Amino acid sequence: MKIYSVLDKEFAAYGKVLEGYDTTELLDALDKTTPLPDGVDYVMSEASLECTNAFGKLQNNAYGGMPIQLGWCNGHNTKLNCLEYHRDSELNIGLYDFILLVAKEDDIVDGKLDTSKVMAFKAKAGQVVEVYATTLHYAPCSAKAGVGFKVVIALPKGTNGAMPNLTAVNEEDKWLRACNKWLIAHADAAEASDGAYVGLVGENVDIADLI
Repeated sequence: MKIYSVLDKEFAAYGKVLEGYDTTELLDALDKTTPLPDGVDYVMSEASLECTNAFGKLQNNAYGGMPIQLGWCNGHNTKLNCLEYHRDSELNIGLYDFILLVAKEDDIVDGKLDTSKVMAFKAKAGQVVEVYATTLHYAPCSAKAGVGFKVVIALPKGTNGAMPNLTAVNEEDKWLRACNKWLIAHADAAEASDGAYVGLVGENVDIADLI
């Protein structure tokens, strides 16, 4: 697997880097107020991030005034494990360099996605990386062996909150794991043992030997 840059043309189908945002205060808050666990932790909404000037800028400019939340995903990870998607774009902003493992929603065929379709892209610290709604993604990966990641996650307000009470009317409904979060897991992932839909076939991608 080759690790591309989010600035390479290969990333254009998956997202883009948004220019013009000052993330200094936001990343300082991420650094000082959030942990760096050995595994991976996610918090959907963090007050210390949402009280920065970047919150209003991202909400009004990047999301056109739609209510958003700023949370974080921090830790150490080199594996794919799962892929998820939302009905809206997600913004990722890293305190350190990090790597995204992604695929396209239309790579899902009959409820399955071959992990050979997955691509890897490296983002530099401070870049505001938009991941399109049609891009499958999950937890970031470390960009350097032994070094963790701290990544601000911007999403429409309520995303990843409590799953709605629904009766499935189609196959996709069975993949819903939280509010605005559809997820397909690899059989080796902990999420599969927790009842997540298993739809990733092939190798559970691990970039440990590439960083």
